[in-house]
Amino acid sequence: MMVRVQEADFDVGSELAALRRDRPQIGALVSFVGVVRAASDGAGVSEMTLEHYPGMTEKALAAMVGEAGRRWKLIDAIVIHRVGRLLPGDQIVLVAVAGAHRGEAFAACEFLIDYLKTRAPFWKREVTPQGARWVAARASDDQAAERWRD
Repeated sequence: MMVRVQEADFDVGSELAALRRDRPQIGALVSFVGVVRAASDGAGVSEMTLEHYPGMTEKALAAMVGEAGRRWKLIDAIVIHRVGRLLPGDQIVLVAVAGAHRGEAFAACEFLIDYLKTRAPFWKREVTPQGARWVAARASDDQAAERWRD
């Protein structure tokens, strides 16, 4: 299980190939790629900056991946999250989960995405024609994460 926080872009195909390499027991590989949208809350977005607290962020992401591994039988997982200045169309995050069967891989991937949106210590600032604004947490993200409560 691997977690990376980085400014550099990532190659989805290379990351998925590395996750599968030499693991014939994998029967399902589920992935999600988050991308910067060109609009948010009715306003155009020209750029987004993601900030984090180094050390704390990686620890929180590793705990989320560990929790997914406790809940489902996973073979492996990877979470890559970018920070810094990003433009519309840029990749933000890759969540990929490998398992023997699709049901567990899909569930674990959804869990990780929901927890990333609600519990990961990232701060997002968007630049719109009206100026820069910090993005607040969304109630819909909190509602999505509620389904995973024990």
